[in-house]
Amino acid sequence: MSGPRIGVYPGTFDPITLGHMDIIRRGAKLVDRFVVGVTTNPSKSPMFTVEERLATVRREVASIGGDIDVVAFDSLLMDFAESMGASIIVRGLRAVADFEYEYQMAGMNQQLNNRVETVFLMADVALQPIASRLVKEIALYGGDVTKFVPRAVIGEIRDRVETIGRKGS
Repeated sequence: MSGPRIGVYPGTFDPITLGHMDIIRRGAKLVDRFVVGVTTNPSKSPMFTVEERLATVRREVASIGGDIDVVAFDSLLMDFAESMGASIIVRGLRAVADFEYEYQMAGMNQQLNNRVETVFLMADVALQPIASRLVKEIALYGGDVTKFVPRAVIGEIRDRVETIGRKGS
């Protein structure tokens, strides 16, 4: 008999969006234990620290129920998945452009560890245009992000923009 099926959903979650929440809700249904892996990405300029993102993601997923953990990691995804005992990596897709990148990453990850499968979930149609990068840009220019992030995250983004300063003002 095999153990519980564990899935990992990696991302920077800077900030967590309604699209992320949709993938977390749906991905958690596919496994016995779901691990949201909050990571750094050297190619991105984070608005929030890893600690802040961990706290935000933990707060937001608390209402979902089920066995969901939120863990920071700063390593190769396949090493992280292995350390969590995961057999599945969940990735969200918004558009064809996402697929090309994700397809390449899944192939590389398969070469690194063929015991872990990548599962792609299409974002809800209403949430497909949402990207953290765009949410940050909209917020930094004083735009309204209420349609894109959970309610409590709106205040955190506003507070951060006040701290770092708006662009174009």
